[in-house]
Amino acid sequence: MSNHVFVLDANRKPLTPCKPGVARSLLKAGKASVFRRYPFTLILKKEVDANPEPIEIKLDPGSQVTGIALKQGDRIIFGAELQHRSQQIKDALLSRRQLRRSRRNRKTRYRQARFLNRTRPNGWLAPSLQHRIDTTMTWVNRFRRLAPIAHISQELVRFDLQLMQNPEISGIEYQQGELPGYEVREYLLEKWNQKCAYCGAKNVALEVEHIHPKSKGGTDRVSNLTLACHSCNQSKGNQDIRDFLSGKPDLLSRILRQAKSPLKDAAAVNSTRWALLTALKQTGLPVATGTGGQTKFNRTRWELPKAHWLDAACVGKIESLEILTSKPLLIAAKGHGTRQMCGTDKYGFPTRHRSRVQIHKGFQTGDIVTATVMTGKKIGSYVGRVLCRASGSFDITTASGRVAGISHKYCKPIHRKDGYAYA
Repeated sequence: MSNHVFVLDANRKPLTPCKPGVARSLLKAGKASVFRRYPFTLILKKEVDANPEPIEIKLDPGSQVTGIALKQGDRIIFGAELQHRSQQIKDALLSRRQLRRSRRNRKTRYRQARFLNRTRPNGWLAPSLQHRIDTTMTWVNRFRRLAPIAHISQELVRFDLQLMQNPEISGIEYQQGELPGYEVREYLLEKWNQKCAYCGAKNVALEVEHIHPKSKGGTDRVSNLTLACHSCNQSKGNQDIRDFLSGKPDLLSRILRQAKSPLKDAAAVNSTRWALLTALKQTGLPVATGTGGQTKFNRTRWELPKAHWLDAACVGKIESLEILTSKPLLIAAKGHGTRQMCGTDKYGFPTRHRSRVQIHKGFQTGDIVTATVMTGKKIGSYVGRVLCRASGSFDITTASGRVAGISHKYCKPIHRKDGYAYA
């Protein structure tokens, strides 16, 4: 099962996405042509007066990958996973800062200090964090142009802290359901790195354990909870942790320290998600939110495997769910090149200069092309992103690796550069 195909009418009005078989019939009959290759979109050759069924776009923002799912009624008709390039941005900024500081430390002419002339606006985020919001909003807006999007759902926080402190906060559904346990367990799995706090065992069944025994006055607050394997949990019993680990003072101090420490990484991701929520509300569409524990509860209830796009499909309150696709579109952010006009060596000295010409032989670095080579050592068919040179000898990055030395004469563009790679 593959994703549904997006359909536009002659005025580029988004219509109800169709199945791949219907798309093939429209192309064979000459009633439509290909508008975009990624995501695959058709444009009809006539105007259509119709009111398509509204579609909900569901988002599961993550640190490295954001899951995206399109839901029409109770059916998931499209899935995608957006891979961010936050670490590449961080590394590039770090390299630039190191080169800049090394130049300032050399015996260069005196330059007056300028450390008080830079201010940051309210709500400023680091470029690696802002990138997550920008790329996610880019694809939300793209899907709005390709499909009749009428509603947005976003996983806002990993854990509902109020719910953990007061299970009655949202009424009878939480009192009678299993959702509070999912919230607490997800929080503990993240906090204790998914391993036993006492022996460090991983990939085993972990049980929620009270650091200060409940039989001796311990509470159910998350600061008093940890994770332990079955054998460690049975060995500890209702002992106080100081008695249980009396012969391991280093382990005791680490557990007590980690139990009180907050999740800094989760806090950073949550700050990004709040900024994303603000950006989503500016689209004017109604936005609903859910928690990570609720997402896992839904995914477990429908017995779905762990995947980013399936997590997005399970965001929020769901009555019924039918998955009509099994092959999500994999989107990787690649950027739009660099504005650096002068390349440097590891010491910061200029070694090469970048040409202002970006288009060579009708191609641009980042275009997705297909190349069929009939002669020579590189016989075969290749599909992937192209790296252009003025000489006309290109490199193509395919799913199996990079192929060098392909002449531009064999290349045919199928998707122009837009800053992303697809699979």
